[in-house]
Amino acid sequence: MVKRERIFEIDALRGICIIGMIGVHLWMNYCDFFLNSNYPAFLQFFFDWGGVVFVLLSGIAVTLGHHPVKRGLIVLGAGLLCTAVTYAMDQWEFAIIPIWFGVLHCLGICMLTAPLLQRLPRWCLPLLGLILIGLGFWAEGVTVETPYWFIFGLRSAGFSSGDYFPLFPHLGWFILGMSIGYSAYQKKITRFPKVNSQSLPIRALCFCGRHTLWIYLAHQPVLYGIFYWITT
Repeated sequence: MVKRERIFEIDALRGICIIGMIGVHLWMNYCDFFLNSNYPAFLQFFFDWGGVVFVLLSGIAVTLGHHPVKRGLIVLGAGLLCTAVTYAMDQWEFAIIPIWFGVLHCLGICMLTAPLLQRLPRWCLPLLGLILIGLGFWAEGVTVETPYWFIFGLRSAGFSSGDYFPLFPHLGWFILGMSIGYSAYQKKITRFPKVNSQSLPIRALCFCGRHTLWIYLAHQPVLYGIFYWITT
């Protein structure tokens, strides 16, 4: 059996997203411990759109790989671990807001729904994706009394989450990513064959892109620990 090569641009873009997220969290920690300040322009872009791009790329990736249910369970389990740890730290009076439904929770559920979505006609995917994105923008202005609808973007008064990626609109971005994957990567080969994917910068980005889950889990404890150590 011939091993299929990974599509380097997907890994590289995921690597850029995870590095941008680290930059955002680095700045957030700096502001929490030292001086509150606005994000620099390039970090503001990652804060506003980095997560959306990452979810979109994850939708593309699910059309190229295998075992989305297994991967989804792993990612969702990691998200639940983040909830447990951040909740415990909040109870111990650290300056931490618990993560009730962050990017890992969202991506885990998106991956678990992928086998069902893959059965839909291809033309349905972009339409469904746009509908869910629209519902997400609508939900931003809605406040509900029941606190358990936050996974869909419907928040009760006073709700907060240290990382928040509701299914509406992000499941929509994931589905749009699937649509792009099926149309742009039918042959499951790179769209940029002339780019030297073995150059050091691209290899470094691809490495980060292949290990986003572990980088995500490790980076914030490390950053927070460093700042906490410096200030105590």
